Amino acid sequence: MNAPALVPMILSGGAGTRLWPLSREAAPKPFMPLPDGETLLAKTAARALALPGVETLVTVTNRDYYFRTRDTYAGVATGTHPPMRYLLEPFGRNTAPAIALGALLAAAQGEGDRVLLVLPADHLIRDQHAFAAAVERARAFAASGALVTFGITPSHPETGFGYIECGDSLTAAEAALPPVSRARRFVEKPTQQRAREYLTAGHYVWNSGMFAFRVDAIVDALARHAPGVLAAARPVANALAAAPDASMLEFDAALFAAVPDISIDYAVMERAAEAGEVVVVRGSFDWSDVGSWQAVAALTDADDEGNRGHGERIAIATRGTYVHAPDRVVATVGVENLVIVDTPDAVLVAHRDHLQRVKDVVGELKARGHEAWKLHRTVNRPWGTYTVLEEGPRFKIKRIEVHPGAALSLQMHHRRSEHWVVVRGTAHVTNGEREFDVPMNESTYIPVETRHRLENRGSEPLAIIEVQCGDYLGEDDIVRYDDRYGRAPAA
Repeated sequence: MNAPALVPMILSGGAGTRLWPLSREAAPKPFMPLPDGETLLAKTAARALALPGVETLVTVTNRDYYFRTRDTYAGVATGTHPPMRYLLEPFGRNTAPAIALGALLAAAQGEGDRVLLVLPADHLIRDQHAFAAAVERARAFAASGALVTFGITPSHPETGFGYIECGDSLTAAEAALPPVSRARRFVEKPTQQRAREYLTAGHYVWNSGMFAFRVDAIVDALARHAPGVLAAARPVANALAAAPDASMLEFDAALFAAVPDISIDYAVMERAAEAGEVVVVRGSFDWSDVGSWQAVAALTDADDEGNRGHGERIAIATRGTYVHAPDRVVATVGVENLVIVDTPDAVLVAHRDHLQRVKDVVGELKARGHEAWKLHRTVNRPWGTYTVLEEGPRFKIKRIEVHPGAALSLQMHHRRSEHWVVVRGTAHVTNGEREFDVPMNESTYIPVETRHRLENRGSEPLAIIEVQCGDYLGEDDIVRYDDRYGRAPAA
């Protein structure tokens, strides 16, 4: 019997607040470059696409991340890609709704016998061979109707992960193949003492958050263990049944808001484990959820004093310290056990023992209304990027770069005017009722409450310097009339 087709489903939505200031809401953890320059999302996609028998790659992500996700995948060198399918959420509702909708949409397209391989976008696995072996094991058990989860053998008494208690073995002791056991129960994040006990016992594994199951099997499990989730998800899926483009589907916000906010662990897997329906494939591959700066630091080599880092650093009388400084020199003198993360608009200095509290910084920034919790100085948009160069009372200066063939929306601002100076390429400008080209080293002025658009009709990137003047310069002072990226309200 042939193995069922494999459909990896990448869940990409976590904010990664413990990795601020590099991870922020507008550019969250999956898009954060690692020390080797690649992002976790790119690594996850490459890992999934390298598996045999992949029929489709499904990604569930926020609507705002669609274009950046698509651009990330375009840079993954895997030869010919299988079809890509994007399921776009208006806001996050945890993993159970995402998986339920992915399964319902697959079932509606006659893919009930496919095996969904659920992969968080922000995990790091380097051993592709061992990962593929575990997936093949999981696919075989999932094909028979089991709900499969992947467990990671603990290397230390970790209190930041959930655990799974393994029961009876379901496979013979074969050195070349990952062992499979019945899942006895899922366990919450333990205390330090309990984590030590789990490590010593030997039959507890870390809950990786990765799963494999047939489409029809997970739909059936949802019907039995989480009928409320399934019932609320069906109208969302039904509303997409007649969508003309099945490769990019946006969930209706009002319908999606009615779906319970709950993880697949709580909704299904814990209850299914009690019923004996869950099996654990114990992965022998390396695994990290890269959930803190300590985990990021571990990706770089240490010097003789235990210092690690990325960028140009000077360490004098310094021990056990990690410095992330890709843009300028950072010098440390007479310090120990610190994490220092330097970005163009924010710097983090934290003791290694308090890294879990970095998320509290994000909460404080939100409470103060400071944009640094959400935006970097350079912000990605579907059409390109903008970088805030300077900002002061009643003015803001940006550098805007527009990709070839791209255009900003036709828009208007109530409370600011804009001066545009072209420094690279030729801009095609809509300014009120006029359309015209502005070549390099020339400028145009956009008055308050004037419809305007910036477009790059050339084959090279377009760059302008924009000077905004007004009594309010927030990004939300914008009225869109037309937008090729779906950000304008329907007429």
